[in-house]
Amino acid sequence: MALRIVTADERLASAHAKTTVAIFGPSGAGKTSLARTLPPDETVVIDLEAGMKSLQGWGGISVPVRTFGEAADIACLVGGLSPTADPAGFFSPAHHEHVLASYPDLAEALGARRFVFVDSITDLTRQAMAWAKLRPEAFSDRTGKLDTRGAYGLLAREVIGLLKHLQHAPGKTVIFVGILERVLDDFGRETFQPQMEGGKAARELPGIVDEVLTLSLFDPDGEGWRHNPQSGAERRLVCRSGNPFGLPAKDRSGNLEVTEPADLAAVIAKANGPRPTPPTT
Repeated sequence: MALRIVTADERLASAHAKTTVAIFGPSGAGKTSLARTLPPDETVVIDLEAGMKSLQGWGGISVPVRTFGEAADIACLVGGLSPTADPAGFFSPAHHEHVLASYPDLAEALGARRFVFVDSITDLTRQAMAWAKLRPEAFSDRTGKLDTRGAYGLLAREVIGLLKHLQHAPGKTVIFVGILERVLDDFGRETFQPQMEGGKAARELPGIVDEVLTLSLFDPDGEGWRHNPQSGAERRLVCRSGNPFGLPAKDRSGNLEVTEPADLAAVIAKANGPRPTPPTT
C-alpha cells in the first residue's frame, strides 16, 4: 500500500465507520446478551464458548469456533490479508486465498456485517494455548519436551497478532468480550484483571482497542457499585479510567461518562460522535 495523506474529513469518516471495544465483566453478568443491543442484520457473533443460550430468539447470525485455527480463519475473512504477514503464517496472501476459497458463503455474510462480536477473548486465549502446545516452537530443542515458556511466548505473539489484525479490519466495529476476575494480593488488596491465558496479551489488549468497558451492577438506590448486589440492581458500563470503583476502563473518544447504560449500540454511537468543544475562558 502506497503512503498517502489522510485529510481531516477522511479521518472523521473513518472514526464514524469503526471502532474497537473490549468489554469485561464477571461470569453471569450478561456480557453476551449485550449483543441484543446491536442491530441484528448488521451483527455477527463469533461464538468461541458455546454460550449462545442468552441470545436465544435474537435475529443475528453466529459462527461457532472451536479451535484457534478456525479463529484465525475468521479473523482473516474479517480483516483481509496483511502485507507484513509471514508468507507461511496467518493473514498472508496464501492464507487469505485459502479462506476465501474454503468459506465463500461465510466470506459474503461477514462482508455484509458491520459489527463483529467476539465472545469471548477468554476462550480465544484458551484455544490459542491448546494450539501453541502442539507447535514445534513449544518444544525444547535439547530435550524434545514441552517448554511452557515457549508455548506462552507463541500464544502471546499469535493472539496479539490476531487482535491487531481485527483492529485494522476496514469498516468493522469489533467487540471483544471477556471475563473479569477479582484478585487479592498478599495484603488483601483488591484488583480486577481480565481472565486470559498469558499475561502479555492481557497487558497489551487495552492499548490495542479504542474503548475498554466493564459491565457492572449498581444498587438501585444509587449507593454505587458493589460485588454482590441485591436483585433489581441496574447493569451499567463503566467507561472511564480512574473511576471510583477501581474497575478497568478506558475511553479514547473522550465522549463517554463514567458509567453509561448497558446499551452497546448507543455507547458506540456516542463514542464515535464528535468530541465536545472545550469551553473557552
